[in-house]
Formats: sequence, structure tokens, C-alpha cells
Amino acid sequence: MQQIEAALQGGITMLQLREKQMNSLDFLAEAKLVKNLSDIYNVPLIINDNLDVACQSDAAGLHIGQDDGSIAVARQKLGDNKILGVSAQTVEQAQAAEAAGADYLGVGAIFTTNTKDDALTLNLETLKAICQAVKIPVVAIGGITAQNIHILLDSGIVGVAVVSAIFAQADITTACQTLLHILEKI
Repeated sequence: MQQIEAALQGGITMLQLREKQMNSLDFLAEAKLVKNLSDIYNVPLIINDNLDVACQSDAAGLHIGQDDGSIAVARQKLGDNKILGVSAQTVEQAQAAEAAGADYLGVGAIFTTNTKDDALTLNLETLKAICQAVKIPVVAIGGITAQNIHILLDSGIVGVAVVSAIFAQADITTACQTLLHILEKI
């Protein structure tokens, strides 16, 4: 919780809780604790891949991958007032997700990442093509750091999703502030 609070203090604008190895009951308990904390900072909490936990914790929304269930079913169960994010790696996936009710796309992995073993990297041209093909916001994900984020300039993204770039740093709050400062320039 201390790391999450440090990131919230650093100015993150959205928080995704991802617990791939945790059972649903423990995940729900953790989601409720994290939601209470994120509410203090007025930062939306997005639950990764677990529609039931997203609904039961009253999180701001859900993020699902291409193999994590129907986008239309998730949209229907969440309702129109919750955020639905979908991972996409192709223009076709991006357009289908938008048509099915996604509010934003997570596109990547842009660079090699250690936080998701099965992530395939995309080239910058694909990222740009996805941004141009949809009207919903696109967030780049995967291996993004303060040292390589400048490569995403003029790609069309509205933000980045990072893990190691902040949580692997000695000072999480400062790492967040540094990334935000760089993103403002992009």
C-alpha cells in the first residue's frame, strides 16, 4: 500500500490493480482497500481481468485483454458509467474493441518488458496506425521508461501505462513526477 500511495502522491492519473495469482476473494478484499486509498486522491481504480471484482469493489472500471472474455458482455455488466479498457495489438482489434464499447485502448508492448512474459512487442508504425484508426484514447504500454518515452512523441497516444518505470525506482513519487513532466512535453 505504501508504494501505491507514493505513486498517488506522485500524480498518477489512473491506477490499475493487477493480481494474476491471487484468488478472487483476496483480490476483492485488496481491491476495496486500494479503492479507498485511490478515492482519497480522486484517482480512478481500474481492475485488471476480473469483471466480478471490478463490479463488487465498485472500482471505476475494468481492463481486459483479447482473451479475457467478451467486451460487449463486460460493457453490459459494467454499465455505461464505468470505464472499460481493452488491450489491442492490431488495428482490427482496436476497431472491434471500440465498436464493442471500449472507452480506451492499452496498446503494446511497445518495448520489451519483464512484467508480462508473453508480451509481444509492436512497432511504432502499428501504434500510430491504431491511434489514427480509432476515436477513443490510446495508452501505450510495455517497457516504457523515462529514458525511452520520448520515442512515443507524435504517435497519437494520450498516455502511458507503466509498472517498473515507477515501482522499481528508489523514489516512486519522484519517478511519477518525472514521467508526468516528460509526458506534458509529448
